[in-house]
Amino acid sequence: MTTTLRPTEPLQHHADGTRSRRYQVCVNSRPVGVTHLSTHPVFGPAVARILELRIDEPDRGRGRGTVAALAAEEVARGWGCKRIEIAVPATEEAAVRLVTALGYVQRNRGMEKRLGTTAPELPAGSRGRPMTEAEYGPWLEHGKAGYAQSWIDRGVPADEAWAKSEADHARLLRQGPATPGMLLSVLEHEGTPVGTLWVAVSEDQAFVYDVEADERFRGRGHGRSLMLLAEAQAVAAGKQVLGLNVFAGNTPAERLYDSLGYRPVLYALYKELL
Repeated sequence: MTTTLRPTEPLQHHADGTRSRRYQVCVNSRPVGVTHLSTHPVFGPAVARILELRIDEPDRGRGRGTVAALAAEEVARGWGCKRIEIAVPATEEAAVRLVTALGYVQRNRGMEKRLGTTAPELPAGSRGRPMTEAEYGPWLEHGKAGYAQSWIDRGVPADEAWAKSEADHARLLRQGPATPGMLLSVLEHEGTPVGTLWVAVSEDQAFVYDVEADERFRGRGHGRSLMLLAEAQAVAAGKQVLGLNVFAGNTPAERLYDSLGYRPVLYALYKELL
């Protein structure tokens, strides 16, 4: 039996510079699923994304998804792409196994924690306060550099990583520290600033965009205190879920989040196209 991709629409060109196309996954011309490919809005036309890959229930477990994924990679190569990315829900264990077997590498994962109605208390001597205007500028430049480096360390070319960092920070912090829904905080311990925190509060949940203990004070539990501060802010805003992103290989952060009860909800993986 032959598994192929059949276009269901012309190649789409979008206002953000990306292009995309939807396909049927067919076995001997019989539709058994769908896939949707696009190029990346930030990383550019050399990076493809599998936005959707679904095989109909009766045809699962027969290798259709594997062949469809490989066919999608061939389409991406035809577009001139050098890398392909996919995001897989943590609940889709079979899909995670499939893309891992095909050589996709986990770059980062989204995690969430269900919160109660009582805000956790910070350790004695620790308190959170709003970030000042004077502190914002240096924090922003440090944060953009660190965020870009996290992508560079995981296979993204430097120009793409910096473009993403600049774009993400500009989009999320449109009005700087006064941006609605953004909480920028400094953690103090016995009067000394020991870390910073960036929490976004949306209609559905709260999300930790950045948390960092000052290098001079690491190993003293301040990372945990910062996360407790984030949870307290989320509870105060009436949110029941706190989400975050962690890059693969950041072992201290992974251990901290696991110990606090955060669980994976989405895996982001990539593969170089040779």
